[in-house]
Amino acid sequence: MALLSKQNKEALTNPLNLDHPILVQVLGICSALAVTSQLKPAIVMGLAVTVITAFSNVIISILRNTIPNRIRIVVQLVVVAALVTIVSQVLKAYVYDVSVELSVYVGLIITNCILMGRLEAFAMQNKPWPSFLDGIGNGLGYAMILVIVGAVREFFGRGFLLGFQIIPDGAYEAGYINNGMMTMPAMALILVGIVIWVHRAYFYKEK
Repeated sequence: MALLSKQNKEALTNPLNLDHPILVQVLGICSALAVTSQLKPAIVMGLAVTVITAFSNVIISILRNTIPNRIRIVVQLVVVAALVTIVSQVLKAYVYDVSVELSVYVGLIITNCILMGRLEAFAMQNKPWPSFLDGIGNGLGYAMILVIVGAVREFFGRGFLLGFQIIPDGAYEAGYINNGMMTMPAMALILVGIVIWVHRAYFYKEK
């Protein structure tokens, strides 16, 4: 089936490994560092970027043959801004505490390098279905790193995951102390660097 062709599978799976937006292309680092102090906002941010990337890809792909080349970036920004506004309002309606914690970073999705890069490099040259899969793949690849870094920082920095205490009280009574450095922004950069190093060393081969 065309929906499950080799090219479509690659559009979905390559961003999860061989063409990962953060680990290989090193895009979207700023927000990856900013929203990963806890797991919950990291998950929400990852899902928001996935949804916006997927549907903006589809919309731009549908409009690609009618968009004048000289204003294509403007059109892309308008589409992304509209989707970001919708997602922001949904977050405020259903997960207000997380939307407050994410603060301006939801709005800054508009300028996310991953999103704008996929619109320009893929959606403008491909049909809607492959563009949708490409958006899902890149969004999930981005979200994967946020979840990993957010989980490590919250676990070692607070002893919690998603609001549930993981490290038992007995460990604290025995002398265990949460690693306060994990709550600092610098640790997000270090953890992302470690994940990139592991990925490059074991999974990604330079041509």
